[in-house]
Amino acid sequence: MFYCDPGAAWQKGAIEKNHEYIRYVLPKGSSFDKLTQEKVNMLMSNINSTSRDILNGKTPYNAILLTLDEQIINKLGVRKIQTDEVNLSPRLLKVGDK
Repeated sequence: MFYCDPGAAWQKGAIEKNHEYIRYVLPKGSSFDKLTQEKVNMLMSNINSTSRDILNGKTPYNAILLTLDEQIINKLGVRKIQTDEVNLSPRLLKVGDK
């Protein structure tokens, strides 16, 4: 969950990359009708398993392990995807049809 104050656009800069990655999988015009919680979890698992320059090459998944126990992360439905298995294309969820 991410919260920013009203009128404080500078607080959300770091999440814009997530929006970009979501659009790789669900391009503009894609239907969200077939999205299930399981598919959203799969999407977020892939996004959070992608290394980021802002995290010194770490993934968001690995970064959160510094503050949260892995059991908590698993309860959120997010899991680590191996780097060579990350998929950020419409094929990931097969819901890219209009």
